[in-house]
Amino acid sequence: MKKTNREQRYSERKDMEFKRFQETMDIRFQNELLLKQAFTHSSYVNEHRRKPYEDNERLEFLGDAVLELTVSQFLYKTYPVMSEGELTKLRAAVVCEPSLVMFANELEFGKLILLGKGEEMTGGRMRPALLADVFESFVGALYLDQGMEAVIPFLERVIYPKISAGAFSHVMDFKSQLQEYVQRELKGAPTYCILEEKGPAHHKEFVTEVSLNGTVLGRGAGRSKKEAEQFAAQMALDNMKQQSN
Repeated sequence: MKKTNREQRYSERKDMEFKRFQETMDIRFQNELLLKQAFTHSSYVNEHRRKPYEDNERLEFLGDAVLELTVSQFLYKTYPVMSEGELTKLRAAVVCEPSLVMFANELEFGKLILLGKGEEMTGGRMRPALLADVFESFVGALYLDQGMEAVIPFLERVIYPKISAGAFSHVMDFKSQLQEYVQRELKGAPTYCILEEKGPAHHKEFVTEVSLNGTVLGRGAGRSKKEAEQFAAQMALDNMKQQSN
């Protein structure tokens, strides 16, 4: 009897956590069983075989595909001069395990996961692979429950701003994009000029300007000449995209 009461209290506490989570995220699941399934690890199902629990593995499969499509669509529209190879590389950086873990941690997904006792005791709640799977599962559950109409706004809050802010710029070659754009649309070749070097030798900052036929396209600063040129090219691309809109 004690075990039943303990399980009942645990279930009620988790129900409250899922309710607060939905309130915080401003998302209301029509089928809350889908939401719970997204956070249910197989170890929990194995320890509760007498109850109709389902783990999140199938939702993870679906969520992975939904993420690939939605992120691909965002990148395709946001970076019109980026090549297919660069788009693929950037998408891979956005949907890789470390990135998904970062998104899951920011949303505190770890607190909601339903785990078996053994998995709990070995730190499963913070295991990167498990957190990444849960993030994909949640996206899959949200898609099943409300379609792309709910998934896109969720990603617009969690993922897309990070891409736009340059969180994945380490895999983006803005100089190549600018070169391709200029050759196709404007003719000529952009040139880079170092305007300033400041700071001590061990902590220098370079300020670089990129121009075309005497017209300044953008300016950037970085810890190396290469980094400064990349930021200058990124600004140039942003400026030209705004002018074309």
